[in-house]
Amino acid sequence: MSETPTRRRRADHSGRSIVFVIYLVAIGVAGTMGFLLGMIGPDALNSVRLFFLIELPPTPLGLAFYGMATLAVGLGVLLLAVRYVARRYA
Repeated sequence: MSETPTRRRRADHSGRSIVFVIYLVAIGVAGTMGFLLGMIGPDALNSVRLFFLIELPPTPLGLAFYGMATLAVGLGVLLLAVRYVARRYA
């Protein structure tokens, strides 16, 4: 039984798509946790600085955005580094 080019292409991209879905789920979890943390205790929290540039208030949306942006950039840089190394050194 021979594989069609479509099936082969789908098999090649399945690993990348799983990693991308896990990446999006992790960002969603970080946003949810930031939102919940902001709802529970904004009085006891200080404002946070996103990348030492933007000061965000300790509101549910501010903390959710902080968590999502920080995790997205941190994991994104690592994933891009892994992708670069994997393509360069087969």
